[in-house]
Amino acid sequence: MSKLFSRDSWAEIIEALSSNWFRTVMTAFGVLWGIFILVILLAAGNGLENGIKQGFNGMATNSMFMWSQTASQPYKGLPKGRRYNFKTDDVAAIKQNVPGLRFVSPRNQLGGFRGSNNVVRGLQTGAFNVYGDYPEIIEQQPMDITSGRFINYSDINEKRKVAIIGSGVQSALYNPGEEVIGSYLKINGVNFMVIGTYKKKGNNGDPEEMQKEIYVPFTAFSQAFNMGDIVGWMAITAQDEYSITNLKSQVFDVIKTRHTINPNDDRAIGNFDLYQEFSKITGLFTALNFVAYFVGILVLLSGIIGISNIMLIVVKERTKEIGIRRALGATPWSIRSQVLLESIFLTIVSGMAGIVLASAVLWLVNYQLDGMDTSEMMFINPSVNIGVVFIALTILIVSGLLAGLIPAQNAIKIKPVEALRTE
Repeated sequence: MSKLFSRDSWAEIIEALSSNWFRTVMTAFGVLWGIFILVILLAAGNGLENGIKQGFNGMATNSMFMWSQTASQPYKGLPKGRRYNFKTDDVAAIKQNVPGLRFVSPRNQLGGFRGSNNVVRGLQTGAFNVYGDYPEIIEQQPMDITSGRFINYSDINEKRKVAIIGSGVQSALYNPGEEVIGSYLKINGVNFMVIGTYKKKGNNGDPEEMQKEIYVPFTAFSQAFNMGDIVGWMAITAQDEYSITNLKSQVFDVIKTRHTINPNDDRAIGNFDLYQEFSKITGLFTALNFVAYFVGILVLLSGIIGISNIMLIVVKERTKEIGIRRALGATPWSIRSQVLLESIFLTIVSGMAGIVLASAVLWLVNYQLDGMDTSEMMFINPSVNIGVVFIALTILIVSGLLAGLIPAQNAIKIKPVEALRTE
């Protein structure tokens, strides 16, 4: 430890490494390049991960979407191929029988896969997706309310014919600067008053089409378009401490029991498990981080081998010096620690230079991205956290020790008499 704070020891280290500066620089470059590659690969993985996660548009990822299909198996006298519909009572039954659910939102839809839907305002017409929803849907599929408000339970209970429209609907049916809030739209011949506007961000699907949607209260939708108690599909979100992937079998069991469906008929209920898909993506980026560490450490290892070889040469060149020091009473630990300090010093300095260079490159990339619209990009804010820097420092220290270990052992094996005879 005394050597660590000895001015003479550090002066000796600097002199030993600068005596052949070109060789030292070329040796250090291997470590610099290894750390640079490691940081850049990790940052690139994070940038791609940020872009993919933005594509989920802030959605509640612990969710699934569920819809009815045809029964693929006969059951209790009912034929194969039978169609059925979810009912509003199914929502209450699911909430009651499946603990751990946060939201169970029934939904109905006009337009989209169910066919074109005409929306009229004055002389302007358009075909848009119209959703009948409950207020919770904004927690499951977040959107920015740019003016007015979203659906509330007063709208649900009173079956108010109100609507929230996207910026794409607004630009298609309204003139620039025209007042939107309080105006009326005719959806399939039924008037709805606009009470709010929204905008969504994200790169999943078609961002432009995401703005061409209209949201109305579920109860008003059912009444206006003669849906009765039919539910087209459901958006179901689990509580944070549960996984919707683990709960969905219980949800299916409730539906199968209520609609007399064979318990083994998994094709009778369609679903899209967002949590499962999100977990796959998370697993992918975990694998990418592993690859980044693997490749970076392999490149770094080549640099460490270079430093170890150079330290062997340095020890060989200083054989006579080491012999004199041993003859004057220097202990084996003193000789060993001096070689190890030189190795660690060279490794850390070259490694930190690699971190600085990588940081400069990342700053430049982020500077360029800051001037661009990243809402539709798949690569956002490539960066690494401070934890990666500490991991890199740990790798450098361990690498320096390993690089200097063999040369240090060779140094203490030198016998003073033989060393003094060396020319």
